[in-house]
Amino acid sequence: MIRNIIPNDFAAVRQVVRHAFEQDDEANLVEQLRADDDALAELVAASDIAIQGHILYSPLAIVRGGETLQAAALAPVSVLPAFQKQGLGGELICAGNARCKELGCVGVIVLGHAEYYPRFGFSPKIAESLQAPFSGPHFMALEFEPGVFASGGTVHYAKAFGI
Repeated sequence: MIRNIIPNDFAAVRQVVRHAFEQDDEANLVEQLRADDDALAELVAASDIAIQGHILYSPLAIVRGGETLQAAALAPVSVLPAFQKQGLGGELICAGNARCKELGCVGVIVLGHAEYYPRFGFSPKIAESLQAPFSGPHFMALEFEPGVFASGGTVHYAKAFGI
């Protein structure tokens, strides 16, 4: 079951993220985004007995000329190792992307696995026009409004990313 996170989930989510990445960096990022009130959308995949996965999106501004586009940054998505390669991460991504669209975001940016994220509509080609600290095949974008990123712009991540 995919659902919104609740405060009682925070400790379990930290463990899911730590185990998924085998380090604390991503778990620390999640907690800092929450502390900064920069968790735009945060979902968990939960069974009756445990949380198996988690996804967090933070606000991402894309500034060009005199306008600012409201988008989302997907980071991180985490699934406990025992539940990986079963589609749970994909379910979280699909549900999270839909939530971001409902919230009025024009699209989502991700820095991730070049062979995984394209199956959910992310494309490095779409991200090429954006000015960001990242580039190349791992920097990808998904547009909810076709062509919205074509005119470019400068990407501004939430403070917790430190970029």
